[in-house]
Amino acid sequence: MYATAFGLNVRQSILRLTIMRVLAIDASLRNTGVAIVDANNGKPRSVYFGTIHNASSVRSSSCLVAIRDRLVELIREHEPDCCALESVIYVQSHKTAILLGAARGAAILAAAENGLPVFEYSPRRIKQSAVGRGAAGKDQVAFMVRALLGLTETPDADAADALAIGLTHLRSQEVASLGLPGGMQI
Repeated sequence: MYATAFGLNVRQSILRLTIMRVLAIDASLRNTGVAIVDANNGKPRSVYFGTIHNASSVRSSSCLVAIRDRLVELIREHEPDCCALESVIYVQSHKTAILLGAARGAAILAAAENGLPVFEYSPRRIKQSAVGRGAAGKDQVAFMVRALLGLTETPDADAADALAIGLTHLRSQEVASLGLPGGMQI
């Protein structure tokens, strides 16, 4: 018989963390970074990464549909256990904030429609997790993500951010398994 922690069977909790697959999303209307990462016995690896590109000539509403549809394809193909996103960031333009919020909404909808729990992390926490410094630049994030995952190529900035979000979630779940605060589920 295994001990229980926080109402969960410890053995079940460990088995759930042994292999966890995360859909990580850096939402943006024109260039949404996407990654599928998993951890097998604590060793993270990249299963897929890329960017959903929407041309500037495409209407915003069509971009949202394209984001949702591509994410649903990835969910069906890779069968992630959960979804992780960057939380809302401060922007100076109201128009930019609205567009980012709409892109996040399309991503959250795709995950929720497919039964995935959705977690969010602040940009500072993501950078600290990937680089060790909350004010790291995009090039530093891309370099560290490549090194941490043993990638043969450096991902573009949006895909690198998505990979960093996925790594942050994996690390957060390791911490949560020890009874410490993890990511915020939305």
